[in-house]
Amino acid sequence: MQVRNPFCAAMLFVLTLLAVACGPSTDSEPALRLALNWFPEAEHGGYYAAQVHGDYQQRGLDLEILGGGPDAPVVKRVATGEVEFGLTNADGVITARAAGIPIVAVFAPYQINPRCIVVHEGSGIRQISDIANLTLALSQRPAFSHFLRQRYEFPGVSIVPYHGSVAPFVNDPAYAVQGYIFSEPVVAQRLGATPRALLVSETGFNPYASVLITTEKRLQEQPETVAAVVAAAQRGWIRYLEQPQQTNEHIHTLNPDMDVEILGVGAELSRNLVITGDSIQKEQIGTMTLHRWQVLVDQMVEAKIIDAGQVSPGSCFATDYLPDSPRTGG
Repeated sequence: MQVRNPFCAAMLFVLTLLAVACGPSTDSEPALRLALNWFPEAEHGGYYAAQVHGDYQQRGLDLEILGGGPDAPVVKRVATGEVEFGLTNADGVITARAAGIPIVAVFAPYQINPRCIVVHEGSGIRQISDIANLTLALSQRPAFSHFLRQRYEFPGVSIVPYHGSVAPFVNDPAYAVQGYIFSEPVVAQRLGATPRALLVSETGFNPYASVLITTEKRLQEQPETVAAVVAAAQRGWIRYLEQPQQTNEHIHTLNPDMDVEILGVGAELSRNLVITGDSIQKEQIGTMTLHRWQVLVDQMVEAKIIDAGQVSPGSCFATDYLPDSPRTGG
């Protein structure tokens, strides 16, 4: 199967980035903007909880959250200064930096990536390597799809674009679809299907998810603002995992397709993806390690998404903006 070069779209605007510079602050500083990578859902719960409970305001921030959708150009919006912050997965940061786009991850709530492939229970498929003889809906841009197609043969599989709807899956027993474990499979079950969710992380490809990104320039020029946003986000995620109801009601008003019951399932499933046993506790939500970034870079080289030596793992992230770091002072 032919894999589309993941850098084509990014490289189209690299020259634009060279000409774009953040202008000086005006007397009336505009609200900060955070661009989501998808429609408002449970994966964004902590960021919305910080808004609902006033955690941004308590830190002197006026932050607006902007919804996304399939293949939302979050990295481009952050890199060009259209928005100050955005959400993507860790592989998106690596892809961007390989294309010369200087974005940095500063907060990563999901230690276990919620990405999954949804198949029908009756298909007999029990793991991703078993997928064969069906139609598989995958977005073309994300690294996970390139990794899977590089790793597995997928005999008899027709890969089609994913447009954000589970309706084709529900109506076709020989159809599989990408998803997040607390979204597509839950919605499909609500619509009468009997789905089985296969976590991509079980293949070993496990990028941090819903990662908060900004630019190197903003880190240099506005470190206190970045630290305040990160601290508010961490507090919001603690709130969301403990008491998600009010936040879920707010998310439902923004995305009526996600009712409060589905969002409640998402919040419950998120607990074991954000807080992982003894390794990550509530006070450490958002942390990242060099080892995880190195593994991911190596996997993306293996999948021919980037070239060896093209990206330094240490340049992809910064943890000194977390609340327990010396920079933020607790």
